[in-house]
Amino acid sequence: MSDEPVEQSPKAPESSGIDLARVALRAAKEQAKARGAAAQQKKQARRGGGLRSGARADGRDPLPLGAAINRLITERGWETPAAVGGVMGRWPQIVGADLANHCVPQKYDEDECVLTVQCDSTAWATQLRLLAPRLVARLNEDLGQGTVKLIKVLGPGGPPRRYGQLRAPGSVGPGDTYG
Repeated sequence: MSDEPVEQSPKAPESSGIDLARVALRAAKEQAKARGAAAQQKKQARRGGGLRSGARADGRDPLPLGAAINRLITERGWETPAAVGGVMGRWPQIVGADLANHCVPQKYDEDECVLTVQCDSTAWATQLRLLAPRLVARLNEDLGQGTVKLIKVLGPGGPPRRYGQLRAPGSVGPGDTYG
């Protein structure tokens, strides 16, 4: 052992009343803050929410109608039917006014990629059958390759069939000459 005196660590000054009050106040504030946050979460749960949209943009913010519809179309995988529906709306611009006056798109079969078109006379149906390969190419250029593989052309439906006493057996009347 050495003769040097052992230094004792300085004692922490004892807290006075004011210091103790500050510590107690700080602890009380933290507890109150925690209780307030818990109460706020309960209120939000009662109101049916969790997180609320704040000052910054996120996925929960309201969207313009067009953007909301585009998002719905993309999420549901309706891009092709929606594009074909747009073609039906723009039919006169795609095929020309003359052809559009006599031929109307009826339906699109997504599984077989077939567009069905109804014509008002057999002459226009024949004309559309001749133009079908070019029209398929034009539609695929507009919609994406392989969207339309075939155009099914329907002739006119003909006038309603009338049944009466003056009919030949097996005759379908004026419908014999249509289609």
